[in-house]
Amino acid sequence: MATDFAVSLRRFLTGHLAGLRGYSPNTIASYRDAFKLLICYFRDQRSIPPEKLTLDLLDAAAITGFLTWLRTSRGNSASTCNQRLAAIDSFFGWMQTQDPARMACYQDILAIPASRHDQPAVAHLSVERTRRLLAAPDRSTRTGRRDATLLATLYDTAARVQELADLTVRDIRLDNPAMVALTGKGRKTRHVPLDANTTALLAAYLAEQHLGGPGTEDHPVFFNQHRAKLSRGGIAWILRKYRARAADPALTNAHLSPHTLRHSRAMHLYDAGVPLPYIRDILGHVDLSTTEIYARASTEAKRKALEAVYDDVVTADLAEWNQNSELLDWLADL
Repeated sequence: MATDFAVSLRRFLTGHLAGLRGYSPNTIASYRDAFKLLICYFRDQRSIPPEKLTLDLLDAAAITGFLTWLRTSRGNSASTCNQRLAAIDSFFGWMQTQDPARMACYQDILAIPASRHDQPAVAHLSVERTRRLLAAPDRSTRTGRRDATLLATLYDTAARVQELADLTVRDIRLDNPAMVALTGKGRKTRHVPLDANTTALLAAYLAEQHLGGPGTEDHPVFFNQHRAKLSRGGIAWILRKYRARAADPALTNAHLSPHTLRHSRAMHLYDAGVPLPYIRDILGHVDLSTTEIYARASTEAKRKALEAVYDDVVTADLAEWNQNSELLDWLADL
């Protein structure tokens, strides 16, 4: 017979997250992995097998012990521990509405603080290095034209790699105003405008692949030799291939992923003066505070802000120090 924890967890993952909230399979898999680790912790560290794990055993002390185990025994980073805690918090936040009798216990769990860690720098490329990377594919070949179009679309739309992999022909509008419909987290769709050059690449690519006619609306835009959509790993492999060909040591030595191009696009937009709410909508962030990392990370924006503040204060015609004889005399006598 299934325990109350097993029943509740199944309802949470399938009925609540997948059904009511419409979370993506990747998000649900991340939540699932957090609870798999929690179950392993009880089995291996506390000698409680999965079939005997009940809600009564899940309290703040147990969850704190689990997080400590992740850090010390598994060597997980603070960021990873916080991701696991976020999944657990989501479950017990939902359980408050399902099991009010244990609400005080659940609130103790929700009060567990996240691990403190240094805010990582936003990994991004300069405009020039991005231009060099996007120009790396050989556009005289069919594969090169596909890859050039893929990289341009990935950068121009600031898409998550799964959003690009899921892109179908019906999601692309080439007529003015050209745009792409991206379906992201929570199955929410946003429309991102396309640059004229990216639009031209997509138009030529779709025509070459005989896509865009009747019956091709649901065909993946980017696909492999078996005409199946490219996987996330396949897109990352294409990016790494051209990183090696870009003839730029900074690119070759850098950790480059599809998400780096997403960060790069956001940083370039911010440095160009695009307001944060617009960037938030392009990226598909729910909260503006998530987008603010680009404002904190932009050294170019900080430089411009400082120049604007001090433009009328510091001038180039200040007196030389040697013109101040009193100061020099004082220093000489000191």
